[in-house]
Amino acid sequence: MGFTIGALRDLRPGTRRRTHSAGGTAVAEYTGLWGWDVVPGARAVRAGGRTECSCGAADCPAPGAHPLSFGRELAAGATLERAVAAWAETPGAAVLLPVGRSFDVLDVPEGAGRTALVRLERMGLPLGPVAAAPTGRALFFVAPGAAAALPDLLYRMGWDDADLDLRPLGPGDHITAPPSDVGGHGPMRWLRPPTLDTAGRPPQARLLLGALAYVCSRAAGGRAGSAAARPAVC
Repeated sequence: MGFTIGALRDLRPGTRRRTHSAGGTAVAEYTGLWGWDVVPGARAVRAGGRTECSCGAADCPAPGAHPLSFGRELAAGATLERAVAAWAETPGAAVLLPVGRSFDVLDVPEGAGRTALVRLERMGLPLGPVAAAPTGRALFFVAPGAAAALPDLLYRMGWDDADLDLRPLGPGDHITAPPSDVGGHGPMRWLRPPTLDTAGRPPQARLLLGALAYVCSRAAGGRAGSAAARPAVC
């Protein structure tokens, strides 16, 4: 690790080191404690009633939700001083985590994710970090390789032809990390924060997939039933 837990506490809000930004503090934690690479990301800017991206591209397809082309990636294990100094080079940048290195992600509706989280905890299954996006999604961190293996896993578990709102994120994808804002919708937050035990060793996707697929299937059935019960609007 790049620094000690005691050193990190000196960076947190309310301590004597008040000159460091919340983003810089989070970056130092992600690289130094959890061992994750971090990338500076664009931010969404509200202007004239519409959302624009801080990258400056008028036709940006993902305002506030992509890496900055001029940002410098900070590798896992960076010292506290290096992390804070590097992030100061892109003030106001969102904190993005590259997927497919230390972890892949299973992305599900937040309601289904919360239900699955309770079931998985009751079953005593290993869990990694779980994040919640302001867009109503829950992100389950799982071992790398899950995105590529997901179709085969769903097939072997009998869920390959089910209507599941379950998306894998893998190499080439990035997720916004707390406390950064996502596309102007609001901040990311943790449903299950990372720990020293889970950050570097997220669970295999197959251990979580049954519960996630089940609750996603039930949620899809509920949506279909509600839609069928509603009268047509002309």
